[in-house]
Amino acid sequence: MTIDRDACVVGVDFGTLSGRAVVVRVHDGAELGTAVHEFRHGVVDQVLPATGRPLPPEWALQVPADYLDVLRTAVPQAVEAAGISPSQVVGIGTDFTACTMVPVTADGTPLCDLPEFAENPHAYVKLWRHHAAQAQADRINELARTRGETWLPRYGGLISSEWEFAKGLQVLEEAPEVYAAMAHWVEAADWIVWQLTGTYTRNSCTAGYKGIHQDGAYPGEDFLGELNPEFAGFVADKLDHPLSALGDRAGSLTAQAAEWTGLPEGIAVAVGNVDAHVTAPAAQAVEPGQMVAIMGTSTCHVMSGAVLREVPGMCGVVDGGIVPGLWGYEAGQSGVGDIFAWFLRSGVPPVYHEQAAARGISVHELLTELAAGQAVGEHGLIALDWHSGNRSVLVDHELSGVVVGQTLATKAEDVYRALLEATAFGTRVIIDAFTDSGVAVTELVIAGGLVKNELLMQIYADVVNLPLSVIGSAQGPALGSAMHAAVAAGAYPDIRKAAAAMGSVRRNVVTPVPENVEAYERLFLDYQELHDYFGRGANDVMHRLRQYRRDALGRKS
Repeated sequence: MTIDRDACVVGVDFGTLSGRAVVVRVHDGAELGTAVHEFRHGVVDQVLPATGRPLPPEWALQVPADYLDVLRTAVPQAVEAAGISPSQVVGIGTDFTACTMVPVTADGTPLCDLPEFAENPHAYVKLWRHHAAQAQADRINELARTRGETWLPRYGGLISSEWEFAKGLQVLEEAPEVYAAMAHWVEAADWIVWQLTGTYTRNSCTAGYKGIHQDGAYPGEDFLGELNPEFAGFVADKLDHPLSALGDRAGSLTAQAAEWTGLPEGIAVAVGNVDAHVTAPAAQAVEPGQMVAIMGTSTCHVMSGAVLREVPGMCGVVDGGIVPGLWGYEAGQSGVGDIFAWFLRSGVPPVYHEQAAARGISVHELLTELAAGQAVGEHGLIALDWHSGNRSVLVDHELSGVVVGQTLATKAEDVYRALLEATAFGTRVIIDAFTDSGVAVTELVIAGGLVKNELLMQIYADVVNLPLSVIGSAQGPALGSAMHAAVAAGAYPDIRKAAAAMGSVRRNVVTPVPENVEAYERLFLDYQELHDYFGRGANDVMHRLRQYRRDALGRKS
């Protein structure tokens, strides 16, 4: 297909708190316009909007109507900002957080939109960071180990409470009426494409990473039935659907979706994708050894490899899960930017806020400035970055945060820097796990909003002892989605060709400082000792504290 030099595509990135649309020129990847729409309901983790009823701990829901509002607002605003005619747009692609699950009827209507289920929290979207299915995940893991299920090592030996099966089993056991009414248990990445095309397609990425689809099959009925007899038909009845490859055309934009977005009816709609995985081509990281860390509220680490290896604690490995012809690996940290934001809300004295306001800067900027003046180890602290649990390599969302070494002289900037360092140590643990398993990490590419923090980037380079490359776009997922739209529209034969023409990266932007590398090596050994002590069963106090909290809240309700 000949590429019209004026042809454009739209990428839409559905994040945790908002959706972002970007208009991209097909022939060179130029980003012409962008717009953001905040989700009206945000993350529903305190009370259910329909009732005001408090939600239990570890719940995180969303309202699917918020996603449609992104199509109605951000997409036309981005096109207007780009200064182009909508007729120039030849395709649209989307990405989503994962694993974010929507229970729907046969025609795709979310159950929470039905009057009879509006007051049932299980009828709503279960956001990726919904961790209340840990008990179900524990049972899945124990049974899989006992039975020697061959798919378990493909997920580092542990299935997460964030994923499709644990969340689905929770719905069955806690809200059987919702489970019975649910015709499809759908990844939000596929649900939004369904709304755009009128046709349900299931993408191979989430099926592999979040849906335990390996070697052409899901876990069998006998396994599922042993978890719960009523769960035996979960795959056949609620989940199974033909899979579509990344970059394929899912269908054409319907008249209704064209009205929402202002785009031409009939243009190509790409198969759904995941925000982290779709970012790798945008950063031109399509070859083995190039690990991309997409750093935001959480961090997802993705990379491609030429060989299949079993990496302890990885989130999954999928054939063609990122680019065709290579094994796509995933790992991640459940909390990164969320931890920094929590500390600002809960741990910073008013005087810091007043000082930042007086200078016209953010508290983040003030703390970063103060922390940057410290030598490595000067604050005398070590922290564990588990305030939102541990996704890799321990895969345990019952774990919690720790700061060791505080004294009466400890200041806010000390703890802030220790938390920055803790997230870098967490990434180091992941890289070491891959390297030790025979999957070499030769380059670390950073994407996401946290690339703006120069101190954080230097800490990461020093802790992992690798030069950092930085994606050339501030809209990595949305750009990656737009690139897949270009492939779906036929402008490029595959995502590698699209990446070469439309992707962007700045190589070796931050390099390690040798004396810092040496100092952090000592601190990392202490971090690793605490990591294993609290995370590998030597001391289960974190699990007990979680249970004490649940018990106390249960007595109050």
